[in-house]
Amino acid sequence: MSARPGIGAARRPRGRLAAGLHYDEGFVTPAEHGELAAWLATLHPIWEDRFTERQASAMGAQRRLLRPVYWLGNWQFACLDYYRPPNGVRDRCVRAEAFPAVLARMVARIEERTRAMFCGPDLPARWHLNTCLINLYGSALENGKTVDTARVGEHRDFEPGPVASISLGERALFQFVTRVRRGEASSVAAQQWLDDGSLLIFGGDTWKDRTLHRVQRVDRRLGTRFTFPVEGFETRRVNFTLRYVPDQHVAPFAKLSAQTRDDVRRYVAELARHSAFFRRELEAERAPAPDAAAHR
Repeated sequence: MSARPGIGAARRPRGRLAAGLHYDEGFVTPAEHGELAAWLATLHPIWEDRFTERQASAMGAQRRLLRPVYWLGNWQFACLDYYRPPNGVRDRCVRAEAFPAVLARMVARIEERTRAMFCGPDLPARWHLNTCLINLYGSALENGKTVDTARVGEHRDFEPGPVASISLGERALFQFVTRVRRGEASSVAAQQWLDDGSLLIFGGDTWKDRTLHRVQRVDRRLGTRFTFPVEGFETRRVNFTLRYVPDQHVAPFAKLSAQTRDDVRRYVAELARHSAFFRRELEAERAPAPDAAAHR
């Protein structure tokens, strides 16, 4: 990462914006920032397609995601349509690598703050941050032209309980917008610039269910660049989105249905090129079942 601005140790958190929202512009310490940047330099994010090869063949079209991604804790492949309770929970969350030590320490602090903010129905009994989507924001090379894809459209997170977001690099304009009928224009209910090293926590009915959220744009003011071994993409912001998936809905690759394994096998094989964890996941699929081995 280049052109990283300093984070002053004396910078003070801004605290809550409104009930259910918390923003701390200086959450990531300089030491943690350096550790995270060093760990990111070892990462090999991947491009994913939105649909399975079967679906794309039936529709006659495929669509690549706007940005490369990486997941920790459990991986929600886009072609499996993510985690969508109550019905979309089986074969949606695939066991993935553990959080690196620096992120695990930060998550412990975030969970402590979150539990002080929320209670009752806004905080599920077994809530803990066990899945992390690492999104790369920047520009893609398409047909010989550089296209800025540093945005995310209006959506909601279906995982139960509060959500946390850690930002590195260029600041991003994060907005909550009203939910409207198709064809109607939404309005901004709240917004916050997410600075380098900042933390945003949101939860409760207003921000999880009654509004959607989006990343409207990402600045270029700092000249920040992250270096990843990803073809055709230039990264200027990295975001860690932390959520909760009930542990019973997370499955190792070998325990997925045969069709689901085939749908995501190419991604797992690509990850296994650089990850000992995913190599072991592939090997576990090939290992004989305990009962079968006992009867040989």
